[in-house]
Amino acid sequence: MKMFSYLYDKVMAWAAHPKSPYYLTALSFAESSFFPVPPDTMLAPMVLAKRQRAWFYATITTAASALGGVFGYLIGYFAFDAIAPLIQDTHYWAHYETAIEWFAKHGVWVIFIAGFSPIPYKIFTLTAGAVSMAFLPFLLFSIVGRGLRFFMVAGLIYWGGERMEQALRSYVDRIGWAVIVIAVVAYVVIQFV
Repeated sequence: MKMFSYLYDKVMAWAAHPKSPYYLTALSFAESSFFPVPPDTMLAPMVLAKRQRAWFYATITTAASALGGVFGYLIGYFAFDAIAPLIQDTHYWAHYETAIEWFAKHGVWVIFIAGFSPIPYKIFTLTAGAVSMAFLPFLLFSIVGRGLRFFMVAGLIYWGGERMEQALRSYVDRIGWAVIVIAVVAYVVIQFV
Protein backbone atom coordinates (compact mmCIF):
# COMPACT_ATOMS: atom_id res chain seq x y z
CA MET A 1 0.00 0.00 0.00
CA LYS A 2 1.50 3.32 -1.12
CA MET A 3 -0.24 5.57 1.41
CA PHE A 4 2.97 7.10 2.74
CA SER A 5 4.35 7.82 -0.75
CA TYR A 6 1.18 9.78 -1.48
CA LEU A 7 1.50 11.71 1.80
CA TYR A 8 5.19 12.30 1.17
CA ASP A 9 4.45 13.77 -2.26
CA LYS A 10 1.77 16.03 -0.74
CA VAL A 11 4.12 17.26 2.00
CA MET A 12 6.85 17.98 -0.56
CA ALA A 13 4.37 19.94 -2.67
CA TRP A 14 3.28 21.95 0.37
CA ALA A 15 6.92 22.52 1.30
CA ALA A 16 7.60 24.06 -2.10
CA HIS A 17 4.52 26.30 -1.92
CA PRO A 18 5.31 30.06 -2.10
CA LYS A 19 3.57 30.70 1.24
CA SER A 20 5.29 27.83 3.08
CA PRO A 21 7.70 30.18 4.95
CA TYR A 22 4.66 31.87 6.51
CA TYR A 23 3.24 28.50 7.56
CA LEU A 24 6.63 27.50 8.99
CA THR A 25 6.77 30.77 10.94
CA ALA A 26 3.28 30.26 12.37
CA LEU A 27 3.97 26.62 13.28
CA SER A 28 7.29 27.50 14.92
CA PHE A 29 5.68 30.25 17.00
CA ALA A 30 2.69 28.14 18.05
CA GLU A 31 4.71 25.05 18.97
CA SER A 32 6.76 26.98 21.52
CA SER A 33 3.75 27.89 23.61
CA PHE A 34 0.74 25.67 22.94
CA PHE A 35 0.75 23.59 19.72
CA PRO A 36 1.90 19.93 19.80
CA VAL A 37 3.54 19.55 16.35
CA PRO A 38 7.27 20.37 16.22
CA PRO A 39 8.51 22.68 13.44
CA ASP A 40 11.09 20.11 12.32
CA THR A 41 8.23 18.28 10.58
CA MET A 42 7.86 21.22 8.23
CA LEU A 43 11.45 22.50 8.22
CA ALA A 44 12.95 19.23 6.95
CA PRO A 45 10.74 18.83 3.85
CA MET A 46 11.08 22.54 3.06
CA VAL A 47 14.87 22.21 3.04
CA LEU A 48 14.56 19.08 0.90
CA ALA A 49 12.31 20.96 -1.53
CA LYS A 50 14.53 24.07 -1.70
CA ARG A 51 18.04 23.31 -0.44
CA GLN A 52 19.40 26.74 -1.36
CA ARG A 53 17.07 28.29 1.26
CA ALA A 54 18.10 25.97 4.11
CA TRP A 55 19.72 28.66 6.26
CA PHE A 56 16.87 31.10 5.67
CA TYR A 57 14.35 28.47 6.80
CA ALA A 58 16.46 27.62 9.87
CA THR A 59 16.67 31.34 10.74
CA ILE A 60 12.94 31.99 10.53
CA THR A 61 12.22 28.79 12.44
CA THR A 62 14.61 29.85 15.21
CA ALA A 63 13.31 33.42 15.40
CA ALA A 64 9.63 32.44 15.38
CA SER A 65 10.23 29.66 17.91
CA ALA A 66 12.06 32.03 20.26
CA LEU A 67 9.22 34.57 19.94
CA GLY A 68 6.72 31.79 20.62
CA GLY A 69 8.80 30.90 23.66
CA VAL A 70 8.46 34.50 24.85
CA PHE A 71 4.69 34.20 24.38
CA GLY A 72 4.71 30.98 26.42
CA TYR A 73 6.80 32.69 29.08
CA LEU A 74 4.30 35.57 29.25
CA ILE A 75 1.39 33.14 29.53
CA GLY A 76 3.16 31.42 32.41
CA TYR A 77 4.09 34.70 34.06
CA PHE A 78 0.75 36.49 33.80
CA ALA A 79 -1.87 33.76 33.39
CA PHE A 80 -0.59 30.51 34.89
CA ASP A 81 -3.09 30.61 37.76
CA ALA A 82 -5.91 30.88 35.20
CA ILE A 83 -4.70 27.97 33.05
CA ALA A 84 -3.48 25.68 35.84
CA PRO A 85 -6.97 24.21 36.50
CA LEU A 86 -7.22 23.31 32.80
CA ILE A 87 -4.06 21.19 32.88
CA GLN A 88 -4.12 19.78 36.41
CA ASP A 89 -6.07 16.72 35.34
CA THR A 90 -3.96 16.03 32.26
CA HIS A 91 -0.58 14.39 31.74
CA TYR A 92 0.88 17.89 31.28
CA TRP A 93 0.65 18.54 35.02
CA ALA A 94 3.25 15.85 35.74
CA HIS A 95 5.49 17.43 33.08
CA TYR A 96 5.00 20.82 34.73
CA GLU A 97 6.02 19.44 38.14
CA THR A 98 9.08 17.79 36.59
CA ALA A 99 10.00 21.07 34.90
CA ILE A 100 9.85 22.88 38.25
CA GLU A 101 12.22 20.30 39.76
CA TRP A 102 14.61 20.65 36.83
CA PHE A 103 14.58 24.45 37.12
CA ALA A 104 15.40 24.17 40.83
CA LYS A 105 18.34 21.84 40.06
CA HIS A 106 19.75 23.20 36.83
CA GLY A 107 18.41 26.72 36.41
CA VAL A 108 18.51 28.33 32.98
CA TRP A 109 20.33 25.33 31.43
CA VAL A 110 16.97 23.57 31.35
CA ILE A 111 15.80 26.06 28.71
CA PHE A 112 18.82 25.28 26.56
CA ILE A 113 18.25 21.52 26.87
CA ALA A 114 14.50 21.81 26.22
CA GLY A 115 15.15 24.10 23.27
CA PHE A 116 17.61 21.73 21.66
CA SER A 117 16.08 18.35 22.47
CA PRO A 118 12.74 16.77 21.58
CA ILE A 119 11.47 17.47 25.12
CA PRO A 120 8.24 19.53 24.82
CA TYR A 121 9.70 23.04 24.85
CA LYS A 122 6.30 24.63 25.52
CA ILE A 123 6.16 23.06 29.00
CA PHE A 124 9.40 24.81 29.88
CA THR A 125 8.45 28.18 28.41
CA LEU A 126 5.24 28.23 30.47
CA THR A 127 7.06 26.99 33.57
CA ALA A 128 9.85 29.57 33.16
CA GLY A 129 7.22 32.30 33.26
CA ALA A 130 5.32 30.68 36.12
CA VAL A 131 8.47 30.53 38.28
CA SER A 132 9.50 34.06 37.20
CA MET A 133 12.82 33.01 35.67
CA ALA A 134 15.02 35.96 34.70
CA PHE A 135 13.83 36.96 31.23
CA LEU A 136 17.09 37.80 29.42
CA PRO A 137 18.82 34.49 30.24
CA PHE A 138 15.59 32.72 29.25
CA LEU A 139 15.56 34.48 25.88
CA LEU A 140 19.28 33.98 25.22
CA PHE A 141 19.23 30.26 26.05
CA SER A 142 16.04 29.82 24.02
CA ILE A 143 17.64 31.38 20.94
CA VAL A 144 20.83 29.34 21.31
CA GLY A 145 19.08 26.02 22.04
CA ARG A 146 16.43 26.40 19.35
CA GLY A 147 18.97 27.77 16.86
CA LEU A 148 21.35 24.86 17.33
CA ARG A 149 18.52 22.39 16.85
CA PHE A 150 17.00 23.95 13.73
CA PHE A 151 20.32 24.74 12.06
CA MET A 152 21.42 21.16 12.74
CA VAL A 153 18.24 19.80 11.11
CA ALA A 154 18.62 22.13 8.13
CA GLY A 155 22.32 21.30 7.84
CA LEU A 156 21.77 17.55 7.89
CA ILE A 157 19.06 17.79 5.24
CA TYR A 158 21.18 20.19 3.18
CA TRP A 159 24.19 17.88 3.41
CA GLY A 160 22.13 14.80 2.51
CA GLY A 161 20.53 16.67 -0.36
CA GLU A 162 19.16 14.97 -3.41
CA ARG A 163 20.54 11.54 -2.43
CA MET A 164 18.67 11.70 0.87
CA GLU A 165 15.48 12.85 -0.84
CA GLN A 166 15.65 9.98 -3.35
CA ALA A 167 16.40 7.39 -0.67
CA LEU A 168 13.64 8.71 1.56
CA ARG A 169 11.17 8.72 -1.32
CA SER A 170 11.97 5.13 -2.23
CA TYR A 171 11.69 3.82 1.36
CA VAL A 172 8.96 6.08 2.73
CA ASP A 173 6.23 3.41 2.64
CA ARG A 174 8.37 0.85 4.48
CA ILE A 175 9.45 3.44 7.04
CA GLY A 176 5.87 4.62 7.57
CA TRP A 177 4.47 1.14 8.12
CA ALA A 178 7.39 0.22 10.39
CA VAL A 179 6.72 3.27 12.56
CA ILE A 180 3.04 2.30 12.85
CA VAL A 181 3.89 -1.28 13.82
CA ILE A 182 6.42 -0.07 16.41
CA ALA A 183 3.90 2.41 17.85
CA VAL A 184 1.19 -0.27 18.14
CA VAL A 185 3.58 -2.76 19.75
CA ALA A 186 4.82 -0.10 22.18
CA TYR A 187 1.26 0.84 23.08
CA VAL A 188 0.30 -2.79 23.71
CA VAL A 189 3.43 -3.41 25.80
CA ILE A 190 2.79 -0.28 27.89
CA GLN A 191 -0.82 -1.31 28.51
CA PHE A 192 0.11 -4.76 29.80
CA VAL A 193 3.30 -4.01 31.70
